[in-house]
Amino acid sequence: MIYIRRLFQSLPCFLFLTLFPTLSYGMSHGAEALDTGDTAWMLTATALVLFMTLPGLALFYGGLVRSKNILSVLMHCFAIACLASLLWVVGLYSLAFSGGNAWIGDLEHLFLRGITVDELNGGTFPETVFVMFQMTFAIITPALIVGAFVERMKFSAVLLFTALWLLIVYVPVAHWVWGGGWMMNDGVLDLAGGIVVHATAGISALVLAKMLGPRAEFPKRLHPPHNPALVMVGACMLWVGWFGFNAGSQVSAGSAAGMTMLVTHISAAVASLTWMIVEWIKTGKPGLVGIVTGMVAGLATITPASGNVGPVGAICIGFLAGFLCYIMCGFIKEKLGIDDSLDVCAVHGVGGTLGTITVAIFGSAAFGGTGVDNMVAQLIIQLKGIGFALAWSALGTFVIVVICRAVTGLRESDEDIQTGLDQAEHGETAYTLE
Repeated sequence: MIYIRRLFQSLPCFLFLTLFPTLSYGMSHGAEALDTGDTAWMLTATALVLFMTLPGLALFYGGLVRSKNILSVLMHCFAIACLASLLWVVGLYSLAFSGGNAWIGDLEHLFLRGITVDELNGGTFPETVFVMFQMTFAIITPALIVGAFVERMKFSAVLLFTALWLLIVYVPVAHWVWGGGWMMNDGVLDLAGGIVVHATAGISALVLAKMLGPRAEFPKRLHPPHNPALVMVGACMLWVGWFGFNAGSQVSAGSAAGMTMLVTHISAAVASLTWMIVEWIKTGKPGLVGIVTGMVAGLATITPASGNVGPVGAICIGFLAGFLCYIMCGFIKEKLGIDDSLDVCAVHGVGGTLGTITVAIFGSAAFGGTGVDNMVAQLIIQLKGIGFALAWSALGTFVIVVICRAVTGLRESDEDIQTGLDQAEHGETAYTLE
């Protein structure tokens, strides 16, 4: 009798699920897998990262150049965003994040084949959102390199360089670190792109700037930024957008994202103050461009470590970033004689490398960090990863520049450089005085 009674008690529920199968599927499958909170956060983080490039980085770089070249910088950033987006969908996402092997993915998701709105890819939010989130990283990384060649590189060469660089440099490194490649299997720590974004862009910028050649009056006469206020506005947009960059890389709206956001902010603030003080001591005046550049250095340096360090580690990393990146700006221009115009290598390359190495130290429990049990062993892993990535990026960039020089030409004519790229390349003028 007890079994008959239980059967009749469960009959209404059985009939409900039978009559409304869609609801039953949502209850038994979708509701357990799809997390709307994570999805909402990842949508927000994606928008924040795109906001870093457009308009953040574009305005930051645009204010640093002379007034006759601001439109060319904005054009570079915007066109790179469009080109990278298209290439990402066509095949770069698949090569970075599909199966493949330890070195490169495959073309399983060519043109995003097989990725539907219901596909979660083992996570708690749709894979379409992950595709878009990672696309914004592929957008901003080559855009960072723009700072190395402003005011003198052909627009056609910029487009060709970007396409080849994403394929040859960015995609393999992204697969190694994030897509199941050999660095990921080795245990390299890089939450949001110290290696994938900043180190690759920084060393590539240095190689490109050297092969492209300096501006005509470098280093005797360096023109000051034409609009420091614009630089500050763009830098503030970068600061805000970086929360999506780092905290979004936790791919969930949990406690880890909260700590990542906190240490990201602390590092940026400390690096800003450190840069300002060093510049104040050296020049006698604290500059606006200097303090916001220090902020960017602090953000770039904390990026790979932001998933493993605590507040104490963030303060230490911020201090090192503000001090060392400032020193490297002068070293690259004055000692090496390379016209890395907007200090891409000194800020992003040095910062990303520094953060990738120091996470092995400040990610340990002794400094309030997590994820580093053996400091020495992790340091060896980090050094191996960053060293290989830097070498690959430098070699790949050298080959790409040789190709661009042969196909499109690389450098604008002296006459067009004197006129300004806004007018010479794009036929427009940013400021019209009537």
